[in-house]
Amino acid sequence: MICPFCSHNLDKVIDSRSTEGGAVIRRRRHCLKCQRRFTTYERVEPAGRLMVVKRDGSRVQFNLDNIMRGVSNACGKRPISEDIKLKIAERVEEELHSEFEREVSTHVVGERVMTKLREVDKIAYIRFATEHLQLSTLEDIQRELDDLSARPVAGSQQESLFAKGKS
Repeated sequence: MICPFCSHNLDKVIDSRSTEGGAVIRRRRHCLKCQRRFTTYERVEPAGRLMVVKRDGSRVQFNLDNIMRGVSNACGKRPISEDIKLKIAERVEEELHSEFEREVSTHVVGERVMTKLREVDKIAYIRFATEHLQLSTLEDIQRELDDLSARPVAGSQQESLFAKGKS
C-alpha cells in the first residue's frame, strides 16, 4: 500500500475489521518511513462475478453504483443521509451475493431495493416503485399507494436500523 503522505510503499497493518457482511475490510496502517497512520478500505470481490439479467435478456455485471444511482434518484431531496443510501445499496449487494451464485434478474434487484426503501421513506419507495414496476397511470400509482397503506412494514419501523441511521 502506498502511503498517502510520503508515497512510500512499506507499511504495517495495525488493525483490521470487516463490516457486518464482510464485504468491506477496514485496515488501519502505519507507514514505516514517515511514521504516520492512515486507513484503507478494501472491498472483497467474490470469485465468480454476479451477472444481472435485464428485462431485454441482456446480461451486465453487477454494479453497486447502479443501485446507488437508483436509490439517490428515488430519494431526491428527501431528508435521507448519504450514509443511509449507501447502507441500502450495500445491504442489497450483500443479500444478492449471498443468495445468488451467478445470475440475478433486475426484477429481484429492484424488489430488494424497494423493500429497503420502504423501511426508510415511503415517498422514496413510491418514486422507486413507479420506475421499477413501470407504473404508468394514476390508477396504477393509487393502487400501489393503497397497498403501501394497507401493508405494515415488516418489523418495527421505529427500531429499524435505517430509521435510526445506525449501522
